Amino acid sequence: MDFIDLKTPYRELRDSINARIQKVLDHGQFILGPEVAELEERLARFVGAGHCVTCGSGTDALQIALMAIGVKPGDEVITCPFTFAATAEMIVLLGAKPVFVDVELDTCNIDASRIADAITPRTRAIMPVALYGQPADMDEINAIAAKHGIPVIEDAAQSFGATYKGRKSCALSTIGATSFFPSKPLGCYGEGGALFTDDDALATAMREIRHHGQARRYHHTRLGINGRMDTIQCAVLLAKLERFDWEIERRLAIGRRYDQLLAGLELDLRTLAVRPDRTSVFAQYTVVCEDRDGIAGALGKQGIPTAVHYPVALHQQPAYAALSEGQRYPVSERLGREVLSLPMHPYLDDATQIRIAETVRASVGTPRR
Repeated sequence: MDFIDLKTPYRELRDSINARIQKVLDHGQFILGPEVAELEERLARFVGAGHCVTCGSGTDALQIALMAIGVKPGDEVITCPFTFAATAEMIVLLGAKPVFVDVELDTCNIDASRIADAITPRTRAIMPVALYGQPADMDEINAIAAKHGIPVIEDAAQSFGATYKGRKSCALSTIGATSFFPSKPLGCYGEGGALFTDDDALATAMREIRHHGQARRYHHTRLGINGRMDTIQCAVLLAKLERFDWEIERRLAIGRRYDQLLAGLELDLRTLAVRPDRTSVFAQYTVVCEDRDGIAGALGKQGIPTAVHYPVALHQQPAYAALSEGQRYPVSERLGREVLSLPMHPYLDDATQIRIAETVRASVGTPRR
C-alpha cells in the first residue's frame, strides 16, 4: 500500500505529461521557457491573485517572500513551532529571529488569539502555516497585522487548492507561498514552488529576487538568489492541472469519509477539526493519539504505512532551541508526541480506506458509547 500514490496519476495523465515534457525538450528553453509564464498565468487565475511568481521550491518561496518585504538581521517574524523546519529556516538564514506562537490543539494551526501578545517593535512579518492542508484564521491574523502595519505571508506549502470563506489559499494575505514538492496536493516531479500577491511592487521584487536580483539581463537592482523553477517542472504541472479540480474533490470526500469511519474513538484517537468556513485539501490526513507507537505498529503489521508530521517542535530542535530562549509551547510539544498521519491521496479507494479505518479501530479498542 502506498502512503501517497504518485504512480497512478502519472499513468492517468501519461500522454499529456509526456507531450508537455517533449515540447520542452524540443524547444530547448529549459530555464524560464514559455511554459513558465503559461503556468504562472494559469495558477494566478486559479488562485484569484493578481500575480504568480514561480520559483525553485516552497523553501525558496518563503525566502523570496521574506526578502521582498525587506526582512533583515535583527527583525522578528512571528510563526508557529509546529511545522516543517523550512518555515523557521528561512527566517534564520536572513538573520532574523522566529518568534513562536503556539498552535490550536484541534486544528494544529497557529492560535491567532496569541499573536498580538507576541508583537514587538522589531516584528517585521507574521507567517502563519496552513498545516495539513487547512488555512489558519486568516481574517483575524490579517486584522492584527493591519493594526500594526505588518505584512502577512501565508506559508501555504500544504494547502494549495484549499479555501477560506470562499477564497483560495495563497490569495488570503499580502503574499501566499506554496510548494509543488511531489507529495503536495499539486506536485511536480522534482522541486518547485510559487508566490502569489496582488501587490505590483512586491511581484516585481519577487521576480527579480528569484533571478539573481536582475531587472534585466546583467542589470542587478537588488540582492537575489537562483530561485527559478525549471521549465520541465512547469510543463508537468500544466498537464496535472487538467485533473486538479477532480483531485481536490476527491481529497475533500476522502477526508470526510475518514472522519466518519473514525468517529466515536475520541477517548483513544481524535480526528482534527476542519472549521466550517474553510476546507482542507489534506496534504496529510492526521489524527492525534496518545498511543501513537502502538497504533502505528498495529497498522504496520497489516502492511499499512504511516508517518509522523512532525515529531519534534521547532523550539526543541537543536538548530533552533537557543532562539526560543527557554520558552515552552505545550500544545506543539504534545502534538509532536501524538500526531500520526494515515495514507491519503486522491486515488485512495473505498475498500482500502475502510481497511485502514478498521485496522485503526481494532488497534484502539471499541468505540465510546
